Amino acid sequence: MSKLIRAYTPPFGEEEDNTPPKNKDENSVDVVNHPPHYNVGTIECIDYIEQQLGNEGFKSYLEGNVLKYMHRWRYKGKSGQDLEKAQWYLNKLINLI
Repeated sequence: MSKLIRAYTPPFGEEEDNTPPKNKDENSVDVVNHPPHYNVGTIECIDYIEQQLGNEGFKSYLEGNVLKYMHRWRYKGKSGQDLEKAQWYLNKLINLI
C-alpha cells in the first residue's frame, strides 16, 4: 500500500524557505526541470499530482502537457523553453511506460 502524500501549506505567519533550486551553473534558476513556484513546501507539485491521479490518470496528464507545449511554442516569446517543457513531460511519460 502506498503512503498518501499531502501537500503542505505553512500556517499563517509562518515563513518557509522559498529559495529556488539552482541550475548547473549555480547562477540561474532551472525553470524547466524545477520551477521555483512548483517547489514550495515539502513535496514537489508534479509528485503530488501523480499521487492524486494514479498511474493511468498521470499518464494522460503528462500527454496533455506535451500537447499543450507543442501547440503553443510558436506563439510565445520563449519558444525554446516551451519545447524543453514538452520534452520534459514526454521523457517523464516514456519513463512510466
